[in-house]
Amino acid sequence: MSDFNYAVDADGVATITWDTIGKSMNVMSIQAFHDLDGLIDTALADDAVKGVIITSGKEGSFAGGMDLNIIAKMKEDAGDNPAQGLFDGLMQMHAILRKIERAGMDAKTNKGGKPIVAALPGTALGIGLELPLSCHHIIAADNPKAKIGLPEIMVGIFPGMGGTTRLVRKMGAMAASPLLLQGKLNNPKAAKAAGVIDEVVPADELLSRAKEWVLNATDADILKPWDGKKYKMPGGAPYHPAGFMTFVGASAMVHGNTKGVYPAAKALLSAVYEGAMVPFDTAIRIEARWFTNVMMNPSSGAMIRSLFINKEALEKGANRPDVPPQTVKKVGIIGAGMMGASIALVSAMAGIEVVLIDQKQEAADKGKDYTATYMDKGIARRKATPEKKEAALALITATTDYAALKGCDLIVEAVFEDPKIKAIVTKSVQEVVDADCIFATNTSTLPISELAKASNNTDQFIGIHFFSPVEKMMLVEIIKGKETGGRAVAKALDFVRQIRKTPIVVNDERFFYANRCIIPYINEGIRMVKEGVAPALVENAAKLVGMPLGPLQLVDETSIDLGVKIAKATKAAMGDAYPDGAVDEVLFWMADEGRLGRKSNSGFYAYDDKGKRQGLWEGLAAKYPLADDQPDLHDVQHRLLMAQVLEAVRALDEGVLEDIREGDVGAILGWGFAPWSGGPFSWLDIIGAGRAVEICDALTAEHGARFTTPDLLRDMAAKGETFYGRFGESAKAA
Repeated sequence: MSDFNYAVDADGVATITWDTIGKSMNVMSIQAFHDLDGLIDTALADDAVKGVIITSGKEGSFAGGMDLNIIAKMKEDAGDNPAQGLFDGLMQMHAILRKIERAGMDAKTNKGGKPIVAALPGTALGIGLELPLSCHHIIAADNPKAKIGLPEIMVGIFPGMGGTTRLVRKMGAMAASPLLLQGKLNNPKAAKAAGVIDEVVPADELLSRAKEWVLNATDADILKPWDGKKYKMPGGAPYHPAGFMTFVGASAMVHGNTKGVYPAAKALLSAVYEGAMVPFDTAIRIEARWFTNVMMNPSSGAMIRSLFINKEALEKGANRPDVPPQTVKKVGIIGAGMMGASIALVSAMAGIEVVLIDQKQEAADKGKDYTATYMDKGIARRKATPEKKEAALALITATTDYAALKGCDLIVEAVFEDPKIKAIVTKSVQEVVDADCIFATNTSTLPISELAKASNNTDQFIGIHFFSPVEKMMLVEIIKGKETGGRAVAKALDFVRQIRKTPIVVNDERFFYANRCIIPYINEGIRMVKEGVAPALVENAAKLVGMPLGPLQLVDETSIDLGVKIAKATKAAMGDAYPDGAVDEVLFWMADEGRLGRKSNSGFYAYDDKGKRQGLWEGLAAKYPLADDQPDLHDVQHRLLMAQVLEAVRALDEGVLEDIREGDVGAILGWGFAPWSGGPFSWLDIIGAGRAVEICDALTAEHGARFTTPDLLRDMAAKGETFYGRFGESAKAA
């Protein structure tokens, strides 16, 4: 059976319907490409066929993109020359799309071709848009939920099936840049306004309008502008004065945004720049060469694996216990502060009934108002409607009465980080809810197994660590206590999936996984300040290696007094083994000075009256003068990266992490660990365990035991192993 179906009606219009077998959304495979090629040949060779409609058999969508395993297969099949195999495979697919574009027209006269129209019922992403761009006309159904665009840059590649070249030639480099360099997705009307597609029609008129266009199309209608003799690139080619300025600005923008660590953005810009100066068919070859270059870079493979394959697997429940579905129907949220209010918002937006409780009605109402304010902002940006706002608010009951929790199948406690307060809440809730209700505590530091002691049903007690702001942050960390049962894990996972977040599941240990790794990163930055390393060097070294925020800016954002609180609690728990006294000196001094971070408009950075960051605070240099000898940039970067990565390795070795996929995905989504690397384990695989040991040994000799190489890493170096090789794609730690 084929993923494409073919039929010709009485008027001579052929319809090719894409309907991938066994998938809810169309995905392009190598076989599907060949099947499409054969059907195009059939249509072009049949004199009775006047034109072709390419559409989808999936309701509400055209296609979700390319099966990325295609790329791996091309490289494998090429043996000793994977780059050549990949390039040749790309060019074969380009030839199919170019055949659609030329549609049998005479090479000299550009006449005699058959019109081919793409009719999109909804979402069209990646190859799902590149295929339509090779057609002569694109019509989309008026489906406001549909997303149309080229998101490849978000997973470390760029549109390599002609999307880059065609979109730039259709729109111009400047207009195309948000779609190509930012992966911007539009609904059909916005896509038409931007010039990406040609028409938007009511869904029930999609195929009839497509047929009408086919039967009335002329030779001029099906000739792409770039195949005509008088074509000029919109906005100007690189050698045109206007185009020259566009490309100079684009180069500066790309480097400023990527800091040179994301190969796909630079390669995309190179493909556009070089391709704009040559005929279309040569430009396609240039695009294919740059795409091959990116795909041969280990960064792209790591990003695809973590941000696409592994992320999707976790969202689909890769590590979910084998228990029946645990869909949440009614959630009780205890604590209507910022965190509780945010959890209530995302729950209501997912259609879940919410009971939001606080000690005072005023506080509970304020928590509910958070949803109203959020929806009002969405309405102002045309991202929401008054009806959606009312529907969300109708699902939230704000109250002080615990009796309202009756019937809840999940409780999320989000009160102050105090074990005594949490214990009181736990007991109060259990007096009301049914015996099978799952209780989740939202905490970033407190051990789950200790908090569970307040529960009558420790197997139904679990930790759910949300990242703030909940509505923006994609990661949720689920923490299993020592006695947490499978149904509680399944309930937490199913809830996280309902609210459209990405879950990772870890075992209970101080700071769990995310904070265990990010706190050493912050501390290393602060420690360097005390040593006399220039704060600007610390911050820029972090950004130049791909961290979204330097450690000093990050502690400002999360608040310095919170850092003080965590430090005091950790020191009390660890006693003489506590390693961060030097960090505390700086942190406690800042807190005593009243510099608490962004929330006080004063921290490691200076801020204006409106809270806008103005630069690093000059008082740091007065308190901690700069050393005469500043370290090398790479030494600073190694300290900042290894502070995080070694904790990830230790977490895996100690069983806190059970799956390295969760370690990589969690690191990127949770605290922004250098996304270009694919995460800490992927980064170690890129540089090799042997090189990692060399770096760690050098850092240990110069800076102390916190950089001691874990036995696991040293063993892997001795055996020449990689993390994904040793633990496999299932990535279960022994």
